[in-house]
Amino acid sequence: MDWLYAVMPIAGVQIFWPGLVILGLGVGILGGFFGMGAAWMVTPGLNILGFPMAFAIGTDIAHMAGKSIIATARHGKFGNVDYRLGLVMIFGTIVGFEVGAQMIMWFERIGKVELYVRIIYLVLLTFITWMVFSDIAKRKRKEREALAAGQELDKLATGHEWYKTLHKIKIPPMMHFKQSMVYCSVWLPIFISFMTGWLAGILGIGGGLIRMPSLIYFVGVPTHVAVGTDLFEVMISGIYGTATYTYKGRTELLAALIMLCGAAIGAQIGAVATKYIKGYGIRYAFGICVVGCFISIVLKMIARAYHNTICDVASTVVILGITSAVALYILVMMLRGASKEIAQKKARGAAAS
Repeated sequence: MDWLYAVMPIAGVQIFWPGLVILGLGVGILGGFFGMGAAWMVTPGLNILGFPMAFAIGTDIAHMAGKSIIATARHGKFGNVDYRLGLVMIFGTIVGFEVGAQMIMWFERIGKVELYVRIIYLVLLTFITWMVFSDIAKRKRKEREALAAGQELDKLATGHEWYKTLHKIKIPPMMHFKQSMVYCSVWLPIFISFMTGWLAGILGIGGGLIRMPSLIYFVGVPTHVAVGTDLFEVMISGIYGTATYTYKGRTELLAALIMLCGAAIGAQIGAVATKYIKGYGIRYAFGICVVGCFISIVLKMIARAYHNTICDVASTVVILGITSAVALYILVMMLRGASKEIAQKKARGAAAS
């Protein structure tokens, strides 16, 4: 079975290469669907497959950059990208990214990169899980209250509406983002982009893990526009990140290319799927992926601490399994939605004739 393993020339480690293909295809679908590079699953996934953490971060960013370009173009055709908002956020994204990348180099020098990055991941995943599922629960409560009052809840309404409070902060200059239907201080998206850029640099993610929900809950962007605009930002941070991590010698381009082969196909599928699965359907799937990623990281930490082979294998199974399962769900829902749309078009055509 040696042919299933390949030696990575830069990192100097032997990797189960089919795992890279599965990871690339799966997160390509998830990335195009959720509006993020799904790097929040790839970095721990690469680490679990055998890459040292610094190389997992750099390699993931390189893979993320190419995939995000494809997905952004696809979302742009659907009108899901607020380019004005994305351009405003670029400065904060790049500055934040470099701050995070420099912190990773420091963690590596003191020999704490594996531990610190995993801890930050677990804290972040815990917060995101709470935010997504508490939002879903609050939205359902609002729907029940509206139904009891004989009213219909706005389709764009969210459970958490923190953005309404933040929009009251009128620090000039103020700006109107037409595609997102948002009018706010320009400093709000810049601050969010700095924080997500920092996360991108320190965790090897596109920033989408926190940027997509931040655009929804803190800026007030509709979910489908937040997806496309976030991908635009992921593309920017990915291109910059690939350059800075390659310069620092922490990018395994062979692994990135293997994953990109699957991701290029997956990103197209994920982007098209958002046409048929809207709003809270996206958030449910997102929350499940976050929980699966959390469990996988915990299992890996147990395996390292106690030299437990079973937990080590289980962490790999969980990360690849949850990626494959949710990607399959998205693919099935996309095919079902497309079939329904084609049938409706045929029915309208028959009625017209």
